[in-house]
Amino acid sequence: MPTAPHPQSTDELYRALQENDRRPYGRTRTVAAEELAAAAEQFEEPVPLVHALFELQEAYTYGSEPRKSPVVFARLLTLFDEQPDVFDERLRHMLFWRFKWVSNALRALPEIPLTSLRQWLTEMRDRYERAGFGLQPYYGQAYQLAAHLGEDTTLAYELWAARTRTRLSDCEACEICERALYHLVAGDDERALRTWEPVLAGKESCQEEPARSVSYALLPLLRTGRTDRARELHLAGYRACRRNPSMSGEVGRHLEFSALTGNEARGLELLAENRNLFDEVDSPLDLLDFLTGVEVLLRRVEFLGHGDLPAAGYAGRTWTVAGLRAEVRGRADDLAARFDARNGTTAHTDRRRERLDRAPLLDALELTLRTRGLDDVAPATPVAAPTARTATAVPEPLPELILRARELDAEGHPDAQACWARLRTLVAARDYVHPDDPAVGPLVRLRADLLADEASRAGDDEYAVAAGLYEEAAGLYDDAGEPGHAALAGACALLAAAETPAEGADGPETKAAALTAAHAAMVRLHEETPGLAPYQEARLLRMRATALGLRLQTSGSEEHVAPVLAEVDLLDAFATRHDVAGQISGALLLRASTYAISGDLPAAVTEADALLDRLKAHGPAWHLPRTLGLRGRLRLGLQDAPAAHADLSEALRLAADWPAEAVDTVRLHGDLAEACMHLGRPDEALRHLTRSAELDLRRGNRTDAFCTYSNAAQLSLDLGRVEDCIALLDSLLAEPDAVAGELDDRLVAQLRLTRARALHTGEDLKAATAEFVALASESAAWDDDPGSHAMIAAETAVLLGEAGDFGRAREAADQALAAHARAPRYEQLSNCVRELARLQAQQQGPDGLPGALAYLADAGRIADEARAAEYRAHGRSLDTALAYEHGRVNAYAGEYEDALAALEKALALLGEPGPGEDHAGEWAECVRLAGAVEGIYLERPAPALTRLDAAVSRLTALGHTEEAEPLVSLAARLRDEE
Repeated sequence: MPTAPHPQSTDELYRALQENDRRPYGRTRTVAAEELAAAAEQFEEPVPLVHALFELQEAYTYGSEPRKSPVVFARLLTLFDEQPDVFDERLRHMLFWRFKWVSNALRALPEIPLTSLRQWLTEMRDRYERAGFGLQPYYGQAYQLAAHLGEDTTLAYELWAARTRTRLSDCEACEICERALYHLVAGDDERALRTWEPVLAGKESCQEEPARSVSYALLPLLRTGRTDRARELHLAGYRACRRNPSMSGEVGRHLEFSALTGNEARGLELLAENRNLFDEVDSPLDLLDFLTGVEVLLRRVEFLGHGDLPAAGYAGRTWTVAGLRAEVRGRADDLAARFDARNGTTAHTDRRRERLDRAPLLDALELTLRTRGLDDVAPATPVAAPTARTATAVPEPLPELILRARELDAEGHPDAQACWARLRTLVAARDYVHPDDPAVGPLVRLRADLLADEASRAGDDEYAVAAGLYEEAAGLYDDAGEPGHAALAGACALLAAAETPAEGADGPETKAAALTAAHAAMVRLHEETPGLAPYQEARLLRMRATALGLRLQTSGSEEHVAPVLAEVDLLDAFATRHDVAGQISGALLLRASTYAISGDLPAAVTEADALLDRLKAHGPAWHLPRTLGLRGRLRLGLQDAPAAHADLSEALRLAADWPAEAVDTVRLHGDLAEACMHLGRPDEALRHLTRSAELDLRRGNRTDAFCTYSNAAQLSLDLGRVEDCIALLDSLLAEPDAVAGELDDRLVAQLRLTRARALHTGEDLKAATAEFVALASESAAWDDDPGSHAMIAAETAVLLGEAGDFGRAREAADQALAAHARAPRYEQLSNCVRELARLQAQQQGPDGLPGALAYLADAGRIADEARAAEYRAHGRSLDTALAYEHGRVNAYAGEYEDALAALEKALALLGEPGPGEDHAGEWAECVRLAGAVEGIYLERPAPALTRLDAAVSRLTALGHTEEAEPLVSLAARLRDEE
């Protein structure tokens, strides 16, 4: 199926070639190039065909199809021999440049005999000599062949490296890489890294650099102790080569780097992201490089005991790590043997063995903000996670296990979870036999216990599920003759049902009414249930107080405070009388929380202090982390960030002794992140945010986890950690539920939006623009949220403007303006269209003025609408900003009188700065631009100097010496030119 209409003229052909040149390398671009080359055959003049064949060869070369590239080049060489005049200087240069491409392609094919490789180099040398070109490029190819063969490269290297570069030499970046690799093979890591530095620092680059050099430099950086540099380059370098068939070898080296730094889980994640390479790489040499990197990773994972983990491999079947490793090993061994047979050496087999035998260089290097181990990607098991504290041993005899679970549960002890988990496994077994023991009771009682435990672990969004489980448990308890436990399960069911969102109901009033009813039903249940044990009655009182506390939290009504405190007093008195330690603590915690909800934070802190004193003296110890967490949050509310940080850090330290669910470590990490931000420690905050998110993810709270990760990504971007931000978002967006569309689409869109902004900040304009364009298209369908679409379309328009695509920028801006009409975003839209005006005038000069003025007219209408709506901008007024932009736009377009008039208007709107005013910088910049327009472009230095001198005097008198410096410099320039 054709990818584009068949060109009917050479102009159409050239346009189609230009459009194809903007596509990323891959099958779509290659198929289009094949169709365009075929279409070019219809034209009598040969030049269009030459252009089409060059485009086709480039598509094959960078699409990893080396078998086809030499065939196209042979056609070009024949055309050159038959009609040399068809090739102008640029086409002739391109032809001779691509002799090197053919050399690279032939080396990559083991079926090409070695004699043919040498004959091609001879052909290249003869052609270069006849054309009068220097031979340094030829010697470069001769050296690369020697290195490929594994011969002694000393002489070949000197013959190449000692020669002066020519116009046909490989680019500086590529030659630097080859020189560095020579030193690397010789075992001199330090010299290799010194050689590489201009490329690694971004001073030299090309189509494949610095990504190629980065992939080779990672291990030398580790071996020489430069771990931070290796981490930084891994993130940036991997992103530049991922999924790219022509850079599959580079991807393989990033997989190897992950395996040798304790990041095997990240390696499997990257392997999954590059699954396409198994089938799309047509270069045997690149494939060997890639597969060897894959095998290094898989071998390490299997060595660590995770050979049964799923792994992404060849399409058409499901792979485990062990199964894929065996497949990869066989294919890579065969490829290495074929190259060695062709070359008459053992170089490729030896290099493979050297890579596979490397020991890890580091036990653990934190590569990304989302640090995960192989256990995190293993299938979930029902066994409770181990804790730092030595937990109470789970008894092995079944009767003792059942009784111990109930004893711990009555205390509210966290170790009950491990006992219930073990019992759940035993009871589910087909050969389970229930003990015939009066102390244990019937099987129906145990099944009720397990249902109640399962209900207690339901997530915050599973209230209806929990309510159903509790109701079922209550029925089984009744059947077992346990009315006290039935009452407790029934009360839990009432509370869960009250928290379940009602269909069609809205507002907190509905939920508050449900909680009121639940409390009344609990009171009746309490009164109607005889023979309650003290711990059961205390737990019922606790639930009554909790229901009223949740009602207060929902309504925020002052009249709901006293009923909560009354119930808390009942609980406190009862628990104290019967010495139920856990419920005494619970009563004090509820009292502190009630004061906090009612807004009396000092009273809440006093209660928390008293509770902490009691817990340290009498326990239970597992309530300490939760209470410290509460006091930490209270202190945050009182603006005492240092004390809050201390409490929360201690809570987190103590929480390590207990299961995460018992003390809500997710929230502790989140609160610590907030405290760190207040203390100006954003990097520490970032660590806590990512830890909180990953814990939520492990507990199955995926929406909460993704929201927290979204905040972490934004924070990392704000901190300038662009590659960290992108790597984190890439990892999240590759999660199966994100790929399958099972997550909230707006949440996924937010992640993609942050990623697009990070790409823009990282100056990857092409990738950022593509993502913004896609998001703008998708958000156009958000009828319930036109404001978000307006913002996305506006940012898209600006990026298109930066890329010089003003036609599409205008379309995107019109989308933004249409959405703005439904949900106004005055300041943001004004900023967008003004920036587009500046970009168009700056890039196109006078030709861009009409389009720029049209954008400024849009900004004028937005300012009028904002004024009518009595909207106040957060920064300078929209009218002032508009006047200033009129000045800049007209200056770029050469309309200097109009520019000066607009700047005068902007200065009048701004007004001169006074003591303590914060617009001195804006005012000074406006004066500077007016001075430049008047003094330089309108050639009226005298009034310009009067303006500048007066402004300098005023700024200096107000103490704004830094803002005055550009004006002083401009004035000095004008005086020098007089």
